[in-house]
Amino acid sequence: MFLHIRRSAVFWRTMPSSYTRTSKFMSLVLRHRPEAAGVSLDANGYVAVETLLAALARNGHALSREALGELVATNDKKRFAFDETGTLIRAVQGHSREVDLGLEPAAPPDLLFHGTVEKFLASIREEGLKPRGRQFVHLSGDHATAVAVGRRRGAPVVLTIDTASMRGEGHAFYLAENGVWLTEVVPPAFISLPE
Repeated sequence: MFLHIRRSAVFWRTMPSSYTRTSKFMSLVLRHRPEAAGVSLDANGYVAVETLLAALARNGHALSREALGELVATNDKKRFAFDETGTLIRAVQGHSREVDLGLEPAAPPDLLFHGTVEKFLASIREEGLKPRGRQFVHLSGDHATAVAVGRRRGAPVVLTIDTASMRGEGHAFYLAENGVWLTEVVPPAFISLPE
């Protein structure tokens, strides 16, 4: 098995476009549209690994169980996770459908960050941060990660979120398995925009 995993790691390094396409398709299926692959998610967002592998193969993304394990382990954003038995898989955050991730409220650092771009600043000033079709607003624990998130849409703008004050007013925060902080909404009063 060790040799096979090493081979799959070499495969992913030599086939980045295949890895990226498969990872994006899995994100679509496990976060937004399971019906795109003909699968169903349970209430906690899980699908059986064997069911997902068959669905991936039917949709041009055939993987072995070992290669799927490698994809989960090496995904740069740690988007996916197996359950404790290794027989179920889900996206760890970013869902646009209602799923119960089983997360307990957690105490975040006093400040968190959100990466965005200039064109969204006017609405953020007025309305704050809203999930916009997702289950939660996503926040980063460090400035560098927020820069990387914002950069995906253009020149990044990093907002600083006063989570200490938010918690003081009863807002709950959750920490996803991949280190992304989640909350339902961030009102404008708790957001500092760069000068």
